[in-house]
Amino acid sequence: MSGTVLGRDLFKVNPSLLASDFAELAEAARAVADETDWLHIDVMDGHFVPNLTIGPPVVASLRAHSRAFFDCHLMITNPGELIDAFAKAGANLTTMHAEVGLIKEVIAEMRAHGLAVGLALNPDTPFEVAEPHLESIDLLLLMTVFPGFGGQGFIESVLPKIEKAYEAITRRNLDVVIEVDGGIDAHTAATTACAGARVFVAGTAVYSEPSPSGAVRALRRVVEKALRAAEKK
Repeated sequence: MSGTVLGRDLFKVNPSLLASDFAELAEAARAVADETDWLHIDVMDGHFVPNLTIGPPVVASLRAHSRAFFDCHLMITNPGELIDAFAKAGANLTTMHAEVGLIKEVIAEMRAHGLAVGLALNPDTPFEVAEPHLESIDLLLLMTVFPGFGGQGFIESVLPKIEKAYEAITRRNLDVVIEVDGGIDAHTAATTACAGARVFVAGTAVYSEPSPSGAVRALRRVVEKALRAAEKK
């Protein structure tokens, strides 16, 4: 059942370590710890996406240096085979891609390991693919770029999908939070917030700044302002 961990009222700026210096991951985690208790960890296997990043051993090493909520985005072809390893490494939330299939089976594996459950959709995957699973998840990740590399431009055509997902979650009174990932900056964080997103994965917008902590704070203020303005309409 959804809502066991997160809930749709959650609101987080979620720094993506993909944009940090991989030689200084512990320092990158500490650099934002004063402003957010979430970290987004991109796991890429070179098969589902054309890039390689990190796996469970690196997550375990980072866990020794951080108390953050580890949001592990599994851009891999075989997520079910690695859930146990990521749970033991210290993940809190694991998100699988709907495109790899076996959605029910992998969700059950995540639940069995006490993890929060996320389901991700690529920009060209329709919301209807995730809709039958909304009662079973905690987080719906709607990619606003095609996964695999950081620093890409935001895909505006995903906005209607965010709105559709938010409407369905609200109508069904589900405790599912919408996360967006890709090209998130001050402008796109505000527009996706107004569409229904509440967790904002930001990589370049955070770690390219002299003060990553200050960048997180600035993004949070932008989103708060946008949501207040939307409420007044």
